Amino acid sequence: MSRAARLRLLALGVLGVAALLVWAYTGLPHFGQPHHPYGDRAVHAALARRTANVVSAVNFDQRAFDTMGEESILFGAVLGTVVLLRQTRDEREAPPRPALVRPVVRRYALRLLPVTLVAGLYIVAHGQLSPGGGFQGGVVAATGLHLLYIAVDYRALEKIRPRGPYELADAVGEGAYLVVGLAGFLAAGSFLANALPYGTFNSIASGGSVPLLNAAVGMEVASAVVVLLACFLDQAMEITQWPDVPRATGSVRRAPAPGDDGK
Repeated sequence: MSRAARLRLLALGVLGVAALLVWAYTGLPHFGQPHHPYGDRAVHAALARRTANVVSAVNFDQRAFDTMGEESILFGAVLGTVVLLRQTRDEREAPPRPALVRPVVRRYALRLLPVTLVAGLYIVAHGQLSPGGGFQGGVVAATGLHLLYIAVDYRALEKIRPRGPYELADAVGEGAYLVVGLAGFLAAGSFLANALPYGTFNSIASGGSVPLLNAAVGMEVASAVVVLLACFLDQAMEITQWPDVPRATGSVRRAPAPGDDGK
C-alpha cells in the first residue's frame, strides 16, 4: 500500500470516529440536568439486587465482564513481570544489609501497619455497602504490609511476605472470579449472572454474587501489588548512604564479574 493510500485510510478512520463522537455528544443530557436515564437505571438495578453501593453494583454486577477484563490485565502484568525479572543462572542474590531507621519513622510506621491492614480488609469486605471495594482495599492492604519495610528493613519484610504464597493467591483470586462467573452461567444461563440470593439490604451478605466477586478482586489486587513490589525490590541496585551506615534498598542481583565463578 502506498503512502497516499495509507493516509487516505487514516483520514477515513479519523473522520468516522469523529462522526461517532459528535453523534454521541449530541445525545448527552444537558449539563446539570437532574434526570439521567443511565444513572437512574443503574441505581434501580443496584437497589433491586440489594446492593447499597451503586458503583460496586455496576462493577461487579451490571458490568462484571468488564471488571474481569481489568482484573485479567493486572494478572497478566504480574505474570509478565515475574517471568521477565526471574533470577537467571548467571545471577546471584546478595542479602540486604541492616538498615538504619529513625525512631520516629519506626514508631509511626509500626503503629500504622495494623491499622492500614485492617482498613484495607474492611474496604474489601464492605465494598458492596460503602465507597471502596476490591481494587481500592487490595491496594491499601498491600501498602500496609510494606510499611514494615519502612519501619524496619527489607529483611523484615521478606520474612512476612514470601513470594510463593502471594503468587498462588494472585492466581486463586483470578480463578475465583471465573468460577463465580461459570456458576452464574450454570444457574441462570448467563456468564457472571447474579444468581445468588440477594440477602437483606445494607447487610454484609447482601448483593448476591457481588461480595464474592469483590472479595476475589481484593485478593487478586492485594497479592498482585505485593508480588510486583517484591519483583522490583529484589532487583534494586541502588545503595543510599546515611551517616556512616550504608543501607541497601533491597536484595541485589548481579551477574558475575569476569573471572568470577558465580559461587
